[in-house]
Amino acid sequence: MSAIELLKPSTALLPSYVAALEAGWSPDNVRKEVAAREQLRAIEMNAEAFVDGLDDPTAAGGPIPLPDGSTVARLPSTVRWIWDGDVSGAIGFRWQAGTAELPPYVLGHIGFSVVPWKRGNGYAKQALNLMLGKARRQGLSYVELTVDPENIASQRVIAACNGFLIERFKKAAAYGCAESLRYRIELHD
Repeated sequence: MSAIELLKPSTALLPSYVAALEAGWSPDNVRKEVAAREQLRAIEMNAEAFVDGLDDPTAAGGPIPLPDGSTVARLPSTVRWIWDGDVSGAIGFRWQAGTAELPPYVLGHIGFSVVPWKRGNGYAKQALNLMLGKARRQGLSYVELTVDPENIASQRVIAACNGFLIERFKKAAAYGCAESLRYRIELHD
């Protein structure tokens, strides 16, 4: 298994990120191709602003678009690029200060996506374990992640990081009422 790093997005790494988007990958497992196209347009318009907006621990950015086109308030969040010499994916972490609870429109604390041509190398598990450290430093007692029932690979990654299934549920209407699974990972020092 190759070792990865989680790097703060930067304009220096942007060409590798753009190449992954142009090759058909999306960092957004919900909005997929739509999100990838939006990101490519945002990079074209102002690459530096795009990169700066990915690290938003004070929730200073604008509202977040949902799949149905509605928007919701942004939470404090950070994105890191999974790096093995090239951008190999992305992992994001969002939270509310002082609580592990999330608003109903937020599906989970952590979301990750590895580029298809580098899946199966253990990158998602490494990235998730590294991001769990950031969640601990934020003071959370647990994190929750949601995954589609057919996404067996992500379920295995979550389980390998001590995640356990807490519920099967239907996503909110903004997400198309699709069936989903919610996992929890307890955070201990």
